[in-house]
Amino acid sequence: MIESVTAHSSAHAPAEGKWIIEARGITHAFAGDGGHVVRVLDDVSLGVAPGEFVGVIGPSGAGKSTLLNILAGLDAPSRGEILLDGHTTSPRERLGRVGLMPQRDLLLPWRTALDNAITGLQVHDVSRKDARERAQALFARFGLADFAGAYPYALSGGMRQRVALIRSALAAGQILLLDEPFGALDAITRAEMHRWLTEMWQELRQSIVLVTHDINEALILSDRIFVVSPSPGRVRAELRVDLPRPRDVEVQASVAFGELRRHALAALEGQS
Repeated sequence: MIESVTAHSSAHAPAEGKWIIEARGITHAFAGDGGHVVRVLDDVSLGVAPGEFVGVIGPSGAGKSTLLNILAGLDAPSRGEILLDGHTTSPRERLGRVGLMPQRDLLLPWRTALDNAITGLQVHDVSRKDARERAQALFARFGLADFAGAYPYALSGGMRQRVALIRSALAAGQILLLDEPFGALDAITRAEMHRWLTEMWQELRQSIVLVTHDINEALILSDRIFVVSPSPGRVRAELRVDLPRPRDVEVQASVAFGELRRHALAALEGQS
């Protein structure tokens, strides 16, 4: 069953207070040249359930990255609030509780893959020994054990992103925000990363918010998708992705996948 609902519908909302992270009425603006006020986000509301994978799609400049920065506590909105487990939080309270992986992997060239993966844990004062044990377990589980001692220059683009994702997942707690992590990868590597990320998410059961401009990527990975308008970003639609996993070539060629893609395109073009 395929559903398309409005952004403010409660049809798929959990019981009161059950969102692990929620944005309520987020508006954000800054002063541009000549004192002109530039509004980036306008009254954005969305919630993410525990263990849910949520996609956010929209055109470049729609404020998607700004929204992630606000959710992560790196920025404060001009108006609105962010709740964790039903409680309003300040940006400072979200720092360290919400993990964010930016578009670039930002691996440190002087550290091995394993030691790059533990940098977030070390910031949280986890001992190097304990951090390495936790990272090694994920390296073994997700096919990186043979590359733990390699330096970033020796890793492929896909391997670098895997290391960066493990680093972010280890430091994230229960909420992980991903800002177009696969945008620089070729199509084949990107498809491999989709499968790999799905396996990691199913293993760790973190709540993930993925920002992307790629509709297919959002449909392959997400339980629900929020469609954001051009700047200032507003939520135009919410789509529930009721498709079986793994979403392999057969699923992507299905009528249901194509219908969801049509709904997403219509929302992006302002027709829903």
